Amino acid sequence: MIVGITGGIGGGKTTFSNLLRESGFKVYDSDFEARRLQVENQLIRTRMIELFGPDVYSENGLNKSLVAGIVFSNPAILHQLNAIVHPVVQSDFKQWTQLFPNEKYLFIESAILFEAHFDKMVDKIILVTASEEIRINRVVKRDGLTEEQVKLRMKNQLSDEIKIKLSDVVVRTDQNEDLQLQLNDIINSL
Repeated sequence: MIVGITGGIGGGKTTFSNLLRESGFKVYDSDFEARRLQVENQLIRTRMIELFGPDVYSENGLNKSLVAGIVFSNPAILHQLNAIVHPVVQSDFKQWTQLFPNEKYLFIESAILFEAHFDKMVDKIILVTASEEIRINRVVKRDGLTEEQVKLRMKNQLSDEIKIKLSDVVVRTDQNEDLQLQLNDIINSL
């Protein structure tokens, strides 16, 4: 069974995914793998240079701040970037699943599970979320972004109201809920 884990920025999905890993489950981190593939995959590199210009890569790798500054204020460019990266990440994920033929459950963590159409590749979906205020505070503290920058990024993701309707399970992280207990309940219900 393949289970998707999603949630907006600052919702707690990475913390939840790390608990899964600590419990012995295999979790594919689509954001991490997308960043890796943007550096390693020649097709993505060529198309990114065509889209953003030669300064998108340096000897240090991908110029993430340049890309973020453009895409989070321009939905059309974000859409083009996603069209370049998502198909390669989907293919990489399919190959990754083949590495674990004996696992009962495989998980994929993706902030944009629905937007990237990963929801079509999973059997169940877990939404990990918190109130908007808590999510903003977490990201400001964690990433050093301004509240406005966080809200701009949130605007480019589906709302929790929509994700709740599309998900099988909702995990709340905005209070002192016991995530390990929630995780155990979810695994037992799969």
